[in-house]
Amino acid sequence: MKIPKDYLLSDLLSHNVKANVNLSFGSGENVWMHPPVHRILGWFSRPSNLNLKRNVWRLNQVKQIIDNDIYIKGSPAISDLETLNRFPNLLFATLVNSKGSKIGVIADFLFDFKTGNIKYYLISRSNPKIPGSSRWRLNIDTIVDQQPGLVFCSLESLEQLSLVKSSFKNQFLQRGKKLFDRVDDIKNVAANKLEDWLEEEESYFPNNNSPNEDPLDFDETFNFNRKEDKQFYSDNINLRSSNKKKEDDPWI
Repeated sequence: MKIPKDYLLSDLLSHNVKANVNLSFGSGENVWMHPPVHRILGWFSRPSNLNLKRNVWRLNQVKQIIDNDIYIKGSPAISDLETLNRFPNLLFATLVNSKGSKIGVIADFLFDFKTGNIKYYLISRSNPKIPGSSRWRLNIDTIVDQQPGLVFCSLESLEQLSLVKSSFKNQFLQRGKKLFDRVDDIKNVAANKLEDWLEEEESYFPNNNSPNEDPLDFDETFNFNRKEDKQFYSDNINLRSSNKKKEDDPWI
């Protein structure tokens, strides 16, 4: 396999370093970089769990990458972990926003394999070693300052960055939000249709009369307490009674 143009640091450290098929120098452990110019110089590997020495490699020593193995040319520089830990490193550094609050951790970065220049960093909201966590892209031009273990940016939150990799939790929350948004849209459509229907009903009854109003309701026009209405009601009863007597009388 040819050496790729762009490569993730996490992929580089996950490969086993070999000089040939039979000679292995172990897998990558950490990066060797120059933070002020955002450039990776190389990395170091650990030959075995019992060995306290570390093998330091430069990027230009890589010949090819085959499956999970990186084949190198030349010999490594031998060092120890205590010395290598003194070198400045931005990996797992805390990202601080413009207000001085912690918003994430640098978990990874993409670099040019030929020049070693870092193109952008990948930010994790919490512990970057948790599998399946989200990654946000942090461009170099948003970094305003850096100190050992700290990186300061001009942003206020991770929501201002592009989401490169979404976690299972974030995917679940996004799907839930889409579902609630869809329910709200359905409710809004139903409310609009109901308002239109009510407006059409009002157009059929322009005098604010209810369509269910009983036309025989005399509450407003007939009052038994008034003298005129009592007289009218009494005359009607007498007239009906007289007519009934005439109909029942066989001699008339």
